[in-house]
Parts: sequence; C-alpha cells; structure tokens
Amino acid sequence: MLGPYREARLCDSYDQLIEQRDVDAVYIPLVNNLHLEWTLRALAAGKHVLCEKPLGMNAVEAGDMAAAADRAGRRLMEAFMYRFDPRMVDFVESIHDPLYVHASFGFRLEQGTNYRFHSALGGGALLDVGCYVAGVARWIMGEPLDVMAEARMRNGVDMTTSSLLVFAGGRTASLWCSFESPEEQEVTVIARERMHRRERPFTPSDDPAVAYRLMIESFADSVLHDLPVAIPLTESIANMKTLDRIRDAARF
Repeated sequence: MLGPYREARLCDSYDQLIEQRDVDAVYIPLVNNLHLEWTLRALAAGKHVLCEKPLGMNAVEAGDMAAAADRAGRRLMEAFMYRFDPRMVDFVESIHDPLYVHASFGFRLEQGTNYRFHSALGGGALLDVGCYVAGVARWIMGEPLDVMAEARMRNGVDMTTSSLLVFAGGRTASLWCSFESPEEQEVTVIARERMHRRERPFTPSDDPAVAYRLMIESFADSVLHDLPVAIPLTESIANMKTLDRIRDAARF
C-alpha cells in the first residue's frame, strides 16, 4: 500500500505526527489560515518547519511564527520553490540597474468549494498568487516606499488585484494577480541597458520538480548542518508587510 516506501508510517492526526520523536522536520501545506497554528504547534514539539507560502495570513502572524522559531531554536522557512529554480536565479542575477518591473500571475478558478473562495480561510488572489508577484518585485527592486492598489471583489474575496509599487529613485513595479483570467505568468524587467523577460517564472514548465527538490535539499542542509535557511524570515515578514500594504490600499 505504501509502494516503495516500506519504512513509512501513517499517522491518524497532525498531533500524532508532531509527537513522533524521530521526526526532525515537518512540511506544512495546509490551508492558509492554519499555517500559524500548526507551525507554532510543530515548533513547540521541537520540529523544524518548512511552511507553504504565504507564511501567514499577515505580517503579524509571520512575525509571531518567526519569534516562536527563535524561542524553540528551530529552523523555519517559507516554501517558495521558485526561488530555487536555477533559471529563475540566473534571470534575477542577470539584471543590473532595474528601472521598472511588471509581474503577473493569473489563472481561471472555477467557483466551487475551493478554500480560495473563502476569506476566513486565507483565500483570494493576493495571498494565493500575489505573494509571488510581490516577492519577485522585491527580490529585484528591494523594499517599496509607496503602494497603490485596486481589487475586483466577489463575496468578500479579491478575484483580481492590481498594484503599483514605488521604490527609491523613482523606480516602479506593477503587479497583477487574478483568479479570473486565462493562465498568465510573466516577469518583465526594464533595466537601464536592456529589457529582461521571463515566461512561467513561478511554475517552470520544463521540470518543476527540480526547484522543489532543490528547496527541500536546501532546507534539509540548514537543519542537518545548523545553517541559516536560504529564505530568511526577515524576507518572508517583509513580503507579508507588502501584501498587507496592498490589501490596505485596495481597501479589503
């Protein structure tokens, strides 16, 4: 029943899993509003945690999770696999003196029981895919000085959110995320010397498993060799602060 994983064990509950003494680390892929609860529980049980993006529902939750990891002396990292894609890393590192970034991530999500349609569960386009476009803009440009945004809402959930970020020196980034469009992923950067463009930056079509494997290997190295995680919690908290500012500017 477990196929090639003969030594695998099945647990009846999340509590039973984090109580396993020979489990060093856990991955938390739960619905967004459960990231805080189960990260705190896992850390309190002495586990290192790789938590699916977005780290929390807001920057306050992300800060609470970071503080708990520090108290527990355990590693905590947000699972942004695209940050480990070698082609994406090369793309960002090739950019010099950027003036403008446009980042988009959209797809059509059919109305139904999906948690992404429920704000209390952490639904909405901004938290689900807006975290990518905000993250890549900040990766390239740094922290924004000002944020403007508008959103198309349905039943209390943002279906499409657009924002303009202003950075030092008058540099800007336009961000777009949506649940009501054809599949769309792109990052375009206008730098002083040339334009850079990357299609499917967040879910690479050639071999997406490579980025996931590299992320997990990086996190495991941090745990096994007592090294800092590749995506520091300061970065994750800063990204959540930007998402909070976008949400505030769009008034939802």
